[in-house]
Amino acid sequence: MLSRYRPSRRDLLRAGLVGAVGMLAGRWVVEAFRAAPALAAGESAPAKAVIQIWMWGGPSHLDTFDPKPDAGPDFTGPYDSPIETNVDGIRIGQMLPRLARKADKYSIIRGMTHGINAHETASYVVQTGHPAGGRDVYPSVGAVVSRIKGHDAGYTGLIPPYIVLTEPQGRFSEAGFLGLKYKPFATGGDPNRDPFAVEGIVTPGISEARQRNRRDLLQSLDKLGRELADDPTVAAAQAGRDEAYEMILGEAGKVFDLSEEPESMREQYGRNTFGQACLLARRLVHQGVPYVTINYKGWDTHKNHFAMMRRMLPQMDQGMAALLGDLEATGLLDSTVVWWTGEFGRTPRIQWDPPWNGGRGHHGAVFSSVLAGGGFRGGQVVGASDASGEAVAERPVYPWDLIGSIYDRLGIDPDRMLRHPLGHDLPLLAGPDEGVEVGGRLEEIM
Repeated sequence: MLSRYRPSRRDLLRAGLVGAVGMLAGRWVVEAFRAAPALAAGESAPAKAVIQIWMWGGPSHLDTFDPKPDAGPDFTGPYDSPIETNVDGIRIGQMLPRLARKADKYSIIRGMTHGINAHETASYVVQTGHPAGGRDVYPSVGAVVSRIKGHDAGYTGLIPPYIVLTEPQGRFSEAGFLGLKYKPFATGGDPNRDPFAVEGIVTPGISEARQRNRRDLLQSLDKLGRELADDPTVAAAQAGRDEAYEMILGEAGKVFDLSEEPESMREQYGRNTFGQACLLARRLVHQGVPYVTINYKGWDTHKNHFAMMRRMLPQMDQGMAALLGDLEATGLLDSTVVWWTGEFGRTPRIQWDPPWNGGRGHHGAVFSSVLAGGGFRGGQVVGASDASGEAVAERPVYPWDLIGSIYDRLGIDPDRMLRHPLGHDLPLLAGPDEGVEVGGRLEEIM
């Protein structure tokens, strides 16, 4: 079925023009396979938005949320003293004291597994909930939420419904077969810089006054637009141009202006790229954006792992703890899922020999994820790794189990089918029919 749609926000913002074009629009149908009960009929979904903290490269589970102090120095390195949290019986890595004081707000999934040690493949599996290698490229969770909770479902915000801070991974097509309409708007830039130059919204070196003058000049020269103002195509172009300038010069675009925040708030999150991205993510969900991904680079630590952790773990601890606290204080935590994960963990046994000099490799056999808010209970641990953190010891959780649980909290039926533009139906998530192992949805914390 053909339908009219507007080009991406980035097209509008860069060109100031929009045309009416056609594309195949997906439709959704329901199929009845259930790995765990979804929301009861009539029950409202607790979650309205997701903030995904993507630890690009794969963080060490031993150094963060699954410490193994008894495994010995070849596994712990200098991080052999995990700290107690504000939840009895839960300890986390010693470099995360702020998060330790907020453990009642999140749950740790220590039995995550998929067995894949390649970045591209593991990223695809964790981001889509499907095994790699099939003929169809599935959409990421953000693209699915954009499709179901975005403009097609009545979302009216000028800010695109799927935002990436600050650059896409480039390891897979986030939109998959859903197409370019559902790709994320990647901001580019650095939110810790003033001003934060969002690609397509803020042009470095161009003042607001000059931008307004450019708009006025364009309008004065648009004689054809004035003469054909009643033409539907021309009217659509004018509407798109007005919308683009509202993003650039109006109230909508101000969500990206972190200078509006008190300096004390910015310091609370940490004056670094990750901390300010967390603050911006809070502003975006407050504005009604349903899906925000923070792509936090630098976790592929094959070499000099602990030197990098001394810098990055405190930044992660401060920014993520501030985000959880701020979401709670503003009343947004109950309706916002915070999902912390990477594509895999890192090898528990440290590679001390040159050229690694204390590095950790890729480890997909077992790793950790964290879930908070949006209908998930905090202060829980799901699953466990073995004594050295090398394998799942109990309650394996696969990416499709976790993603299905997030969909459920958002009011998206995890068991529905997805119509491919070429006309065939595909499962929203992998399941037994696709030949994958299933651990079951996270009923322990739902």
